[in-house]
Amino acid sequence: MLSNKIPYACHMIVRSCHSSVKWKEKVFSGIQPTGTLHLGNYFGAVSKWVKLQNEDREVFYSIVDLHSITLPYDAKKLEKNVLLMTASLIACGINPERSTLFLQSQVPEHTQLSWVLGCLTTMPRLGQLPQFKEKSATLKDVPLGLYLYPILQAADILLYKATKVPVGEDQIQNLQLAHSLARTFNRQYGETFPISEVLVQQDCSSRIRNLRDPTKKMSKSHPDKRGKIDITDTPDDIVEKVKKAVTDCTSQITYDPDNRPGVSTLLTMHSLISGLSPEEICEENKLLDTGRYKLIVAEALVEKFTPIRQEIIKLMDSPEYLSKVLQEGQKKAHLIALETWQEVASKIGTIPNNIIENQFLKNKN
Repeated sequence: MLSNKIPYACHMIVRSCHSSVKWKEKVFSGIQPTGTLHLGNYFGAVSKWVKLQNEDREVFYSIVDLHSITLPYDAKKLEKNVLLMTASLIACGINPERSTLFLQSQVPEHTQLSWVLGCLTTMPRLGQLPQFKEKSATLKDVPLGLYLYPILQAADILLYKATKVPVGEDQIQNLQLAHSLARTFNRQYGETFPISEVLVQQDCSSRIRNLRDPTKKMSKSHPDKRGKIDITDTPDDIVEKVKKAVTDCTSQITYDPDNRPGVSTLLTMHSLISGLSPEEICEENKLLDTGRYKLIVAEALVEKFTPIRQEIIKLMDSPEYLSKVLQEGQKKAHLIALETWQEVASKIGTIPNNIIENQFLKNKN
């Protein structure tokens, strides 16, 4: 468990529309089921989700499978990855009794609201978003889904009237689009959506780099798979990857992310596990060289993630339980999503209210 020396740190970007409505506090975040969680995912997102959940907030965590099909994918692997992500989140501490954990595609209002929001923005606005530019630059034929991805992301958030959204720095501009769409809808149809606070992590969890290429963030897309540590890696795998982590020709243990990103990444991971600051760890290990220090980091990682790995294996042997968790989460999420969609539909004037009300009451009962 982290000590108070490394607090849950974030920078809150508040977007206010001078609302007269007192919105109920709700947290929403999503994660794609694109494979096993790695340490960057765990420390940068999931561990923070657990903390938000344990603060007795109303939280909605979605496995956003519709987002994961915007680029070519394997349908059979996606189905398995959904269960793996469900098991991973639970093993990491997401409690289905305290959080609404659900599969995005099982709540149809996500795509319904996405269409409405898509009618409120323009093609040039979407084309300017950095993530679209980056991902489309390497593609000969750009899928429409990649272009519309931020609209669906906005619908995910607004559907639950989230007031707080924890995201990585690379998602800030997409969230600004969600704010813009909420304001546009509120202006045209009456106040309906809150303007959420964007919780951007500013602690050292955002500095976990690729072990083989410390100039890059740890990610699933990097070609050298030895550069990331998955939470399902065996103890031997973890030790081997840490031992082969790229550092530099200086053997001293110092924390300098800009000039020594390799050894600084080892210190960051050790810090997040131990609760000590990187500077304190440097002082404790000042007599060691990087080779011996790597073994200490590897031991700490093995101790931290072996129980999580074992729990994931156990949960994956119970697919019926994982499916039940998602079904229960879908029921809770759908009631709220349908209520929001009922309100939206009545304001845009395209769907008879009595049809929506009958369906809503049937589901609620």
